[in-house]
Amino acid sequence: MSHDTQSKLVYMANQIATFFKSQPESEAAEGVATHINKFWEPRMRRQLFEIMEREGHGLNPLVVSAAPLIKRPEPVASAPH
Repeated sequence: MSHDTQSKLVYMANQIATFFKSQPESEAAEGVATHINKFWEPRMRRQLFEIMEREGHGLNPLVVSAAPLIKRPEPVASAPH
């Protein structure tokens, strides 16, 4: 995944978190997760989880707290050699 793609995903996830930040705390993480589950394709969600595993990922804490509610796609199987 290119740095540019990573930056765009972090930006988009943080924008979603900013929108839901005005919701009650108990609903905000669920709102972020619901939005990502509904509108992000599995490849984007897989990349989001890869980004979260890195230190200094730049994701809004609300995105991180929504992570357990985001559907984690199956890992991509590598092609046999």
